[in-house]
Amino acid sequence: MARPKALVDMSQHYCPGCTHGIIHRLIAEAIDTLDIQDRTIGVASVGCSVFTYKYFDCDMQQAAHGRAPSAATGIKRVHPDTLVFTYQGDGDLAAIGTAEMLHAAIRGENITIIFVNNAIYGMTGGQMAPTTLVGQVTQTSPYGRQIETQGYPMKVSETLATIEGAAYIERVSVDSVKHIKAAKKAVEKAFRYQMEGKGFSLVELLSTCPTNWGLSPIEATDWLRENMLPHYPLGVYKDKGGEQA
Repeated sequence: MARPKALVDMSQHYCPGCTHGIIHRLIAEAIDTLDIQDRTIGVASVGCSVFTYKYFDCDMQQAAHGRAPSAATGIKRVHPDTLVFTYQGDGDLAAIGTAEMLHAAIRGENITIIFVNNAIYGMTGGQMAPTTLVGQVTQTSPYGRQIETQGYPMKVSETLATIEGAAYIERVSVDSVKHIKAAKKAVEKAFRYQMEGKGFSLVELLSTCPTNWGLSPIEATDWLRENMLPHYPLGVYKDKGGEQA
């Protein structure tokens, strides 16, 4: 239960019950397990996770909104022997950053994206995100997301699985101990694939946002299980390495 070496010993700014902290720990534990702290470079996005550069004890780069995959591409090409990961939410990755994410996969860039999907914009006050569920109430969909006017939620993992340049795509969750253990394995596997030069990898982590969902932390976890898991099934969507997660 000790603090991972790759995680800075400081208080984080996240709301009570937010699961970003759990995901941070999983990333840090994977870095420790692979013993690559001195060769890891993270790219912080814009959103609730904007301060990740304060929390990881490794080299970090801040990127403009949605541009983390492009920044990571440049870093990896200049420093091919490093582990380069981006940490992005659904608004950053699947809205303003859609092109960067897709084309990094199409090019088969040897980087890893950690994608936190909580089905809403967090930092900016709870607007509808590309991953917001049909019927879900947000600040910009007060009557619930409507298919007729706002379309369907974007399924990032399923989309990337169709791209030839993607090497490893998996969706996991952090709503239970069982799922957190599986998420840790997925993050470690994605990092290991990158170090082996296998190409583009993305781990999608279903997460909660109690504040903007208007729920308690426990209620938010239940809401994730009852609503997000059926729409966003967990599992490996692409694995060129042929391993089972």
